[in-house]
Amino acid sequence: MRIGLYGGSFNPAHAAHRAASLLALRRLKLDRVWWLVTPGNPLKDNHRLPPLAARLEQARGVARHPALVPTGLEAGLGTRYSFDTVAALVRRFPQVHFVWLMGADNLASFHRWQRWDEMAALVPMAVIDRPGCTFPAMAAPAAGALARWRRPEDDAGRLALMPPPAWIFLHGLKSPISSTQLREMSWGKP
Repeated sequence: MRIGLYGGSFNPAHAAHRAASLLALRRLKLDRVWWLVTPGNPLKDNHRLPPLAARLEQARGVARHPALVPTGLEAGLGTRYSFDTVAALVRRFPQVHFVWLMGADNLASFHRWQRWDEMAALVPMAVIDRPGCTFPAMAAPAAGALARWRRPEDDAGRLALMPPPAWIFLHGLKSPISSTQLREMSWGKP
């Protein structure tokens, strides 16, 4: 089984999350993509974050695909950081080939994540391009530190089976939609 792990607040989940997941399913030859809807992001102000149950329900309405599985399993595991979540899943499901999925905007700040370098050594990763994020992501400290383990995009279908650290930068998705923009529109901010 090959499972992509796509973590985030999903506040709100939107069509670009779905499109990125479908791109990863196809290009990485995954069986499933689990949306890890987090109880709260340690790097963000969570005071206006809707309840987990509401975000999960909304994410399920957006996913609309049998291979896209929104889940609140981080709350069940009691994990706060992505590294701890991934480590717990790797321990519990040693037969599963996990791949961490993230947008290029997250690669730009990946070096600020708790134990990011250990996470990169735990599972292969796929970075999905986003408009305006390509160059900041590739110039980021984490991209530089992990450069020698970057694989060509042509290897995408084999990524899940590669020993970590291994990562790939996937092109092809250029949706300008972001959760931040959607929240600002709904809250009436400029």
